[in-house]
Amino acid sequence: MFPRKTIVGLGEVLWDVFPDGAHFGGAPANFACCAAELGGNTVDVAVVSAVGRDDFGRQAIDLLRARGIDTDCVSHVDWPTGQVLVELDCKGHASFRIAEGAAWDSIVWSEQLGKLATSCDAVCFGTLAQRSEVSRQTIQAFVRATRPDCLRILDINLRNPFWNNEILLQSLELAKVVKLNEAEMATVAQVLDWKVDDDVLLDRMLDQFSLNLVALTRGASGAVLVNSSGEHSDLPGRPVSVVDTVGAGDAYTAALAIGMLRGLPLEKINEWANRVAEFVCSQSGAAPKLPASLQQPSS
Repeated sequence: MFPRKTIVGLGEVLWDVFPDGAHFGGAPANFACCAAELGGNTVDVAVVSAVGRDDFGRQAIDLLRARGIDTDCVSHVDWPTGQVLVELDCKGHASFRIAEGAAWDSIVWSEQLGKLATSCDAVCFGTLAQRSEVSRQTIQAFVRATRPDCLRILDINLRNPFWNNEILLQSLELAKVVKLNEAEMATVAQVLDWKVDDDVLLDRMLDQFSLNLVALTRGASGAVLVNSSGEHSDLPGRPVSVVDTVGAGDAYTAALAIGMLRGLPLEKINEWANRVAEFVCSQSGAAPKLPASLQQPSS
């Protein structure tokens, strides 16, 4: 039996407004929902965020609680609950228009957050939720307050115009694990003025930022994991009928977190995370319920 762990999704809670209606979302919330399912009774999962005093805010809290997630650190503020207009192309790939002045721009530090930070075993945070000074200060303070052995997972989420080089570099300095996709990797390389191929870039990221692991997701082409011990896993994707790709990266990150907390081999983590992400691509919405076949990595 695995020792019980505390996992935190830190950042935006919002609703993705698709052509067919609104679906619950936000990368840290998607991560939390998936981590709660994959971890089962071996994890306690919490979300740190803010929602509005509106129907979307109430629905978000109800949904998180229904998924077994602690919402005590989701505050209610006098701003509307976040919304993102999602447009899908013919292949299910998404583009986003993110509303400004959202509740998650007002995540305020508290003693309660400090207690949660010192008790958590893994925290997933991103760059998008740091677009406001208030939330940026809180997010960075939370990550700094975690224990040295906590998995500080940075899910790079570069949504123009809501990021800058300073936020990106500060976040990389705080992280111990980084997950990014190919487009984000190209941007990171540009910011750091690195002109090297993918594998060398991942190794340089490990070294420069003293990371434990880097995960590069490549959509239908699978994913690469590289860790500080020199291990390397490069697995291709499998054919899947894509409905939409929203939340697939968050699902991958959740499986990655659970796998690392359990000390699973790198190849097994990558294979499991790929399968979970592929399933999410085959479903509508960012945080679908997962089938029993995905609850554990392949034997």
